[in-house]
Amino acid sequence: MSGMGDDHSLAVGEESVEVLHPHWKTLVRPCGLAVVLVAAVLAGEVLIPAGKAAALERLAVVAIAVLMLLLMYPLLVWRTTRYELTTKRIRLRTGVIARDGRDIPLSRITDVSFRKTLLDRILGCGTLVVESAGEHGETTLREIPHVERVSATMFQLVEDERLRASQARQDDQDGRDDRDDRDDRPRRRR
Repeated sequence: MSGMGDDHSLAVGEESVEVLHPHWKTLVRPCGLAVVLVAAVLAGEVLIPAGKAAALERLAVVAIAVLMLLLMYPLLVWRTTRYELTTKRIRLRTGVIARDGRDIPLSRITDVSFRKTLLDRILGCGTLVVESAGEHGETTLREIPHVERVSATMFQLVEDERLRASQARQDDQDGRDDRDDRDDRPRRRR
C-alpha cells in the first residue's frame, strides 16, 4: 500500500488500496523463447568449425545480443503496466517509453465481473471486466493476479464510494433544510 506521501499524483484524501502488474504467466512465452533461441545459437556455435566460421561467430554474438534485447521488451511491458485501485478511482498506466494513462472514477462503475479459464484457475489469475458509465463503457484487464480477490475489493470500494456520495448528498440536503428553516422564521424588530 502506498499513501499520499508516496505518490503525488493522488488527489487529496485519496489513498492507494492495491497496486497490480499483469500475472507472471505473461512472461513465460518470451522467457521460454529466449532460452530456446540462445540454446540454438550456442549449439550452432559449437557445431560450426572454428577456422571457417569466424564471421558467423561474430554474427551469432550480435544475434544473441539483439534477441536478448527483443526478448527483454515483454519484461519491460510487464514491469511498466500498472493497475492501481484507490479509494476514489482505478488508475491504468501502460507504456515503456511513452506512457498512457486512464482513470475510471469509482462513482461511474456500474459492474465488475471476472473470467477464469482452467489454466487461469491453476495459476491464480484471470480477466477482470469493469463496466462504467461513459463513452468507453467496458474495460477488460487481462492476466490479473488473484482476480477474485481484486474483484471483491473493487466491489467493496465502489459500494463505499456510493455510500460516501449518498451521505454527502444527505448532508447537503440537511444543510439546505436548516437554512430554509432559518429564513422562514419571523424576524424581530428592534
